[in-house]
Amino acid sequence: MLFSSIPFAFYFLPAVLIAYFVVPFKFKNAILLLFSLIFYGWGEPVYLLLMAVSIVMGYVFGLLIGKYRGTVKAKVFVTLSVVVSLGLLGWFKYADFAVSSLNSLGLKLTLPNVALPIGISFYTFQILSYTIDVYRGEVPAQKSIVDFGAYVSMFPQLIAGPIVRYSDVAAQLRVRTHSLEKASLGVRRLLIGLGKKILIANQLGQLVEICRASNQPSVVFSWMCAVAFALQIYFDFSGYSDMAIGLGKIFGFELMENFDHPFVSRSVSEFWRRWHMSLGSWFRDYVYIPLGGNRVPFARWCLNVLVVWFLTGLWHGAAWNFVLWGLYFAVFLVLEKLFLAKWLKKLPGAVARILVLLILLVSFVLFNAGSLSQFGSDVASMFGMNGLPFLSTQSAYYLRSYALLLIVAIVGATPLVRKVGLRLEKTAVMTWLEPVALCALLLAVTAFLVGGSFNPFLYFRF
Repeated sequence: MLFSSIPFAFYFLPAVLIAYFVVPFKFKNAILLLFSLIFYGWGEPVYLLLMAVSIVMGYVFGLLIGKYRGTVKAKVFVTLSVVVSLGLLGWFKYADFAVSSLNSLGLKLTLPNVALPIGISFYTFQILSYTIDVYRGEVPAQKSIVDFGAYVSMFPQLIAGPIVRYSDVAAQLRVRTHSLEKASLGVRRLLIGLGKKILIANQLGQLVEICRASNQPSVVFSWMCAVAFALQIYFDFSGYSDMAIGLGKIFGFELMENFDHPFVSRSVSEFWRRWHMSLGSWFRDYVYIPLGGNRVPFARWCLNVLVVWFLTGLWHGAAWNFVLWGLYFAVFLVLEKLFLAKWLKKLPGAVARILVLLILLVSFVLFNAGSLSQFGSDVASMFGMNGLPFLSTQSAYYLRSYALLLIVAIVGATPLVRKVGLRLEKTAVMTWLEPVALCALLLAVTAFLVGGSFNPFLYFRF
């Protein structure tokens, strides 16, 4: 089930809200668990069993680790937890990729054709963070399987993040406040996320499809495709994160921010402090720092960076373009450590940001490539090396048609809109302007949902 769908907005969400706020607090986590399982099983009920198995295993391992904390048994159980969780993730997400890669070397193995359960990368990392934190003594083991199940399966962030640490919501699972003010803030954030997804990301996705299907390729079309896809994935994923955070507020939870206007970054490292922050912090705390972080000799630090970014790329998808996408960023992070960061700091802010944007655009072309040959061809087309005309009749037409959308998306990806909103909040006009604007946004979103068909979530494949 999609957040950006009529069944969710007008049937599922009202039902869960009524049930949630009618029952006493001691039953609220049970209601969340029940409806989260319904939400997850809506499209693929067969994987409810996998979800249930994951919850039970994480719960049992947590109890055993907590019981034997500080002993060899605890180390054995946390190791088993990591191996089993990553084993399930590896089988469902990477089995076909591994077999295909081996077959490309000359083997003739049969593809297992394993379907990818939605959101498995997200909830697997949540379970791992829980059992590892229990082992480290940072959180106590959860005694209630209902509360633990609600944490793992919580539908607002279940299928596309942000990746929620158990340590961040452990206290909220026990006690959390509900208020009209928090609910209203949640509704506002939810509607903003829906607007990002439906009014901007979906339309940009259509432009990307048009660019790729064009029979009049040009340099301008290649740049339009690159810019549109980078903005599409940003508004798609940040929109989902906004919806998750907004829904969390409605149910009394404070979930971490996942994006902070990453396209205004002056360096690649700054970009990754602003983009998909829950994933970046997860790899930092559970992979990078345990490997030694930056408190090691330079050669070892380079290896640590390569390992982390190899895994980051692989986490995003079971294909070599994703692996190379991760390693692409690893190379630039090493270059920044050597000299690039100092060089960028010496440049005017606008120039540094443009150079970083160029690096990012090329990275997203790689991210979106169906093959490495396609990536090479797409980049060559962007820089006029495929013998393409600079501008074709078709590209000129679509550039004019989508100019307003591209301008809105570019401006919306900067902090400007937030700054204007914060200034308006201090004025009396917001008392009537905000409700009117949100109602108009809801009507526009509903109209697009009723009449539209192009409505994917890019991060569902992860």
